[in-house]
Amino acid sequence: MSNVKSFPTSAKLMHWLSAVLIISMLFLGVSMIQSLATWQNSAIKLHQSFGVLVLILVCVRLVNRLFIQTPALPSDLSGLQHFAAKATQVLLYVLMIVLPISGWLMRNAAGLPVSFFGTFELPMLVSESIASYSLFREAHGIIAWSLFGVIVLHISAALHHGLIRQDSVLPSMLFKFRSPK
Repeated sequence: MSNVKSFPTSAKLMHWLSAVLIISMLFLGVSMIQSLATWQNSAIKLHQSFGVLVLILVCVRLVNRLFIQTPALPSDLSGLQHFAAKATQVLLYVLMIVLPISGWLMRNAAGLPVSFFGTFELPMLVSESIASYSLFREAHGIIAWSLFGVIVLHISAALHHGLIRQDSVLPSMLFKFRSPK
């Protein structure tokens, strides 16, 4: 069992940056498919660039995770709750990786590159194919809604720990600010 009480600042920064980016992208993605407004092309460019950024950030988070000690879950949680916490964490990481990859594949199957803020383009992974585009577009939507659902579960669990159980789980991921003396 770990005696660490809080996640290191690096993990907290990447967690909250990922959270803001991903939640923003989920809402941007939904608004893009619901609109044919003139801003849609700009939104798509922003969405794909942030998708690349999320993919990079998640990979950095996984590497960071190998080198940090993390707080243990409360010992009074049931085996099922421990399993659910770990399974949800794994599922979050899997979805955070496969969602941008599915978007990348979808763009490539449409014959379009993925650009990172106009500075460079990612390599084409698949050739242009309407059938592949349809498959990857559907997968991208399903994965996005799945990620949204798991995020709601994750937030609900964090709030349960913070507001109801009042244990160490939520505070371990929050920044501690000292008041001026």
